[in-house]
Amino acid sequence: MTETRVALFHELRSALRWTRASYALMSGFALLILLILYVWWPLAEEYFDLFNPAVPLWRQVDWLLINIFLFMSLMIMAGADLKADLPIIVIGLAGGLVIESWGTQTNLWHYYTAERPPLWIIPAWPIASLSIDRMVRFLRLLARRIPEQAFARLYWLALPAFYALMLVFVAPTFGRSLTLAALGLCAFLILTPTDARAAFLNFAAGSALGYYLELWGTTRLTWIYYTLEQPPLFAVLAHGMAALAFWRVLHLYNAFRPRLVNVLGSLKPPQMKTDENG
Repeated sequence: MTETRVALFHELRSALRWTRASYALMSGFALLILLILYVWWPLAEEYFDLFNPAVPLWRQVDWLLINIFLFMSLMIMAGADLKADLPIIVIGLAGGLVIESWGTQTNLWHYYTAERPPLWIIPAWPIASLSIDRMVRFLRLLARRIPEQAFARLYWLALPAFYALMLVFVAPTFGRSLTLAALGLCAFLILTPTDARAAFLNFAAGSALGYYLELWGTTRLTWIYYTLEQPPLFAVLAHGMAALAFWRVLHLYNAFRPRLVNVLGSLKPPQMKTDENG
């Protein structure tokens, strides 16, 4: 039993080790935050103006935000690989923009800046996607002895339940094309599982991280859902559904990447041959 635990510890340490790419990702993350502060400095000023000199500083510090920031920073640095992480970042950016556009355009939620959607929130999606990728690696190792059949059962319990909750939550926007597209896409993803273990772990990891992100955002009134819940259960689980969707897109990209490389390679113009005399 002890040997098994030691072996598991070494596997976890190997899977979540820091690499040279870890520092590159962390530097990019810090630079992104500085860029957001620079471009949207008025928003930062509004936040700093909330501090009251008459109240001890430690009571005004947003510890939840700091803990979320530290956790995600450690996660993106764990087992970083720029070649593997770049597609996750691109998918997270594109997917986050689509999701935020849907929610804000249909008034399911809105931000205190009234932007639809605010561009400053979009970079949070690829950071969350990288964090979830690391969380899934960790969960895979911990759950490796759980049989596939158990994950299939969990999948078919959790995902249809989420879809039923989604139907209730988005009901006021059934007439909107964006909502119909979101419902159709989620139904397709749920009904066509490719790997129940990976799908459920992505859903679980995304929901777990999503809870703290939504708790921070809704209790600080950074964004507000039409139900005024802080946060609504649907919003928490929707992060899990988004993580599953992003993972499916990444899976498709990895499957078709070799063919795409071959096609792009065949489109290159042939090099002209020259004789020895030039």
